[in-house]
Amino acid sequence: MPFPYKLVATDLDGTLLRSDDTVSQRTRDALAAATAAGAAHIVVTGRAVPWTRHILDDLGYDGLAVCGQGAQVYHAGEHRLLTSVTLDRQLAGLALSKLEAEVGPLALAASRDGLDGEVLVGPGYRVQEGPLPYVPYEDPADLWSAPLNKVYIQHPELDDDALALAARQTVGGLVDVVMAGAGVVEVLPLGLSKATGLSLAARRLGVKAVDTIAFGDMPNDIPMFAWAHHGVAMANAHDDLKAVAHEITASNDQDGIAVVLEELLSA
Repeated sequence: MPFPYKLVATDLDGTLLRSDDTVSQRTRDALAAATAAGAAHIVVTGRAVPWTRHILDDLGYDGLAVCGQGAQVYHAGEHRLLTSVTLDRQLAGLALSKLEAEVGPLALAASRDGLDGEVLVGPGYRVQEGPLPYVPYEDPADLWSAPLNKVYIQHPELDDDALALAARQTVGGLVDVVMAGAGVVEVLPLGLSKATGLSLAARRLGVKAVDTIAFGDMPNDIPMFAWAHHGVAMANAHDDLKAVAHEITASNDQDGIAVVLEELLSA
């Protein structure tokens, strides 16, 4: 039986990447076999292009990638941005002031638009340890001085789920809010999601939702699962994503993507 999908969409962190930020040889082989069987592989990540490009280059990946939570469609082979959606900074500033009036002061960071857009990190924002570069800032005006894809928010007391919920309830009509990982709550342009970016990329490839299998681990993958024909949550996934998944596979550290693809390839 031929491979049943024309498109394999994979999230990066907690999904394609193991806990040590590498992609296992088994998973590389399974993806290579799926593409040899006629499927395209698209990485669909919350990371903007500057934080994604080195991983794609390491994979020898030269197709399309959806970055920045759907804001950017990036051609890895040509190192070129095909589409880019930016956050209305005036609207975002209004949303944040309304949210702070409700929950108190927030720590902020932001991802600037473009192929080389920097990630700015403000006072009190807790940055996860790792190799990803960022630029600290002190003056709040610096945050808004150039076009942005998104703003990251943290609260000194509320956990990620509580902060995301409070933000959606308070400013959900102005911006979209997603929880994309531990300590990562993001403010996005209204209506933007991984699904909007993936649908744009799929259209460029001539592939439809019905031809797509998607893998993910966090609530920001819920729209992608709603769009794709088949959504597979990792064993380490957030409960909200598991609740809407068609299937749950092994964890990212146990080659969960490969487990599913190998089964489909051998059917």
